Amino acid sequence: MKVHLKTLGCRLNQSEIDSMARQFTAQGHSITDDAEEAALFVVNTCAVTQEATRSSRQLIYRLHRANPDAQIAVTGCYAHLSPDEIGTMPGVTSVIDNFDKSSLVSIVTGEPLAVPELHDREPLARQALIGALGKTRAFIKVQDGCDRHCSFCVTRLARGEGRSRDMREIIAEIQELSAAGYREAVLTGVHLGSYGDDLGQTGGLRQLVATILAETDIPRVRLSSLEPWGITDGFFALWDDPRMGKHLHLPLQSGCDATLKRMIRRTTQHEFRAIVEAARANVPDLSITTDVIVGFPGETDDEFAVSKAFIEDMQFAGMHIFRYSQRPGTAAARLPNHVSEAVMKQRSDSLHAISQRDEGRFAARYVDTAGQVLWEAISGSTAEGFINNGYTDNFIRVRCIAPRVLTDHITDARLLAWDASAGVMDAKLA
Repeated sequence: MKVHLKTLGCRLNQSEIDSMARQFTAQGHSITDDAEEAALFVVNTCAVTQEATRSSRQLIYRLHRANPDAQIAVTGCYAHLSPDEIGTMPGVTSVIDNFDKSSLVSIVTGEPLAVPELHDREPLARQALIGALGKTRAFIKVQDGCDRHCSFCVTRLARGEGRSRDMREIIAEIQELSAAGYREAVLTGVHLGSYGDDLGQTGGLRQLVATILAETDIPRVRLSSLEPWGITDGFFALWDDPRMGKHLHLPLQSGCDATLKRMIRRTTQHEFRAIVEAARANVPDLSITTDVIVGFPGETDDEFAVSKAFIEDMQFAGMHIFRYSQRPGTAAARLPNHVSEAVMKQRSDSLHAISQRDEGRFAARYVDTAGQVLWEAISGSTAEGFINNGYTDNFIRVRCIAPRVLTDHITDARLLAWDASAGVMDAKLA
């Protein structure tokens, strides 16, 4: 059977869809990028904003139009929160909630899960699996759920309480993917920093990463989004190992303490600044990016001005900027003084300008320097060669024209010039 996989939203969703791809392949099914030839669609939905749920619905409609005869299995946060709504959509044959998601492949195929170890496969079979997934970075789900109560967040409702995966299972997965040729492991979770909390461990994430570095030989290890609290003593010493990707994504959400209090965020300006300063002091060349919500209920012009000033002072290497989206079942949905769409747009536009400027400033520090780039894909070709695209270890996006395809390789490159319009650094092979 040919299976077409689609995911929206966070890196955790990407990790889950990648795992499904491996499971389908192990059962003997094939993954296809062509929707018209698929017998089955699997859609991993998102519900973090109203726009995310709308995009999820549109994707399902679009897939059904492309291939009305294919079955559609839908899972993810939107499917978990609104199964009846999803179930009435054309082509949808099964709706699988987040708690049963790990069994989705066996549910839809009626076959038991069988994931033979990759090192037992012939080299060509390993390469076929890489080709089926089309990834050089493996997104590794290490935990799910969250025990915090940020007032705007619907993900906690959709994902449940925090649950950590067994460390040995994680190590085995990374070893297998490294053997298959993956070059980078990205650790993901709803609340990554809480890894081990449910197991009574202190500093569980630090211990997990240290064990990965000690017991696997994957060339790069990177952390996905990490909430800016609960970082234990000695955490930044992990970056003494050069395999650690020099990038941290620390969601701020607002730079104003009054707004953070209404968000029920467990941080303040002072505490967030202290973490950023400690990270930068301990990890040279570290890239720090963040998430910001504009227009949270009750955010006045003065509060936004305070937030904007703090954000400028932090000089992030990039930002994801969201307009507040009212989500049913969250505490924030019941707050008064919601902000108009017009005001949210103005605030979003002003922060996007800051983000673009500061991203360029960070990248400009590395012009005319050498760096190691993990090449992930090609975007075309010219008379001079292939246009290769990848990322430095501190997550600067890079492109390079070379006479060969560099995908799945880490090479030295000379960084030449930042193209602000494309958000990419031009480079040449060193």
